[in-house]
Amino acid sequence: MPTMDLNSDVGESFGRWTLGDDQAMFRSVTSANVACGFHAGDPSVIRSTCRKAAEAGVVIGAHVGYRDLAGFGRRFLDIEPNELADDVVYQIGALQALAAAEGSRVKYVKPHGGLYNAIVHHTAQAQAVVDAVKSVDPGLPIMGLPGSEVLRLAEASGLRAVPEAFADRAYTPEGTLVSRSLPGSVLEDPAQVAEHVLRMATESAVRAVDGSILKIRAESICVHGDSPGAVAMAAAVKSALNGAGVSLAAFA
Repeated sequence: MPTMDLNSDVGESFGRWTLGDDQAMFRSVTSANVACGFHAGDPSVIRSTCRKAAEAGVVIGAHVGYRDLAGFGRRFLDIEPNELADDVVYQIGALQALAAAEGSRVKYVKPHGGLYNAIVHHTAQAQAVVDAVKSVDPGLPIMGLPGSEVLRLAEASGLRAVPEAFADRAYTPEGTLVSRSLPGSVLEDPAQVAEHVLRMATESAVRAVDGSILKIRAESICVHGDSPGAVAMAAAVKSALNGAGVSLAAFA
């Protein structure tokens, strides 16, 4: 029986503001990309998220991003590579401490938002992320877009590179994600998402916005925790995969 990891971005509440229903998401996903405080999350939110993930048996990953709370980390920052590397080390370290306090540990790293998209092509920033992860723990895998610079450089540096696909995002014909500034970038129709996911998991392919079919290899599929109807969407994705004979298991 084929297996697939299902991940989601969580721990993104901040202070009195709540974003997403992380505990409900943990009923469906196998890996949790926990915000590390730079794009979202505060120490109490992060620790609570780690505790809930551990109780649900969900693997914890560091969701590192640009230092941009106001922009939710979705804006590109023209930051010096050494400064970016230090920011990534800082975020991983913070999450490691809070996870350890709850009897768990960080098992992988997934960049967030603007940083994630930048290091698909931005070699200097991609290398900074790879260098940062390797300096903290060379055993930590890096998750990213198939064919991206960060995964290429991770493999070249001896790190495990984990390609992922997105259940609820539209793809360009070039295999990148459609910008959130464009209509239709986020998929909300459960039937469309189910078709999207099953093609990813069983055919190693995805349908782009122009109708073309792209071959991709994914070891994990992401369902965003802050999307409309995220909990129901995650449950539907899990059900569709199980119904197609695909079992869910964390990759790390």
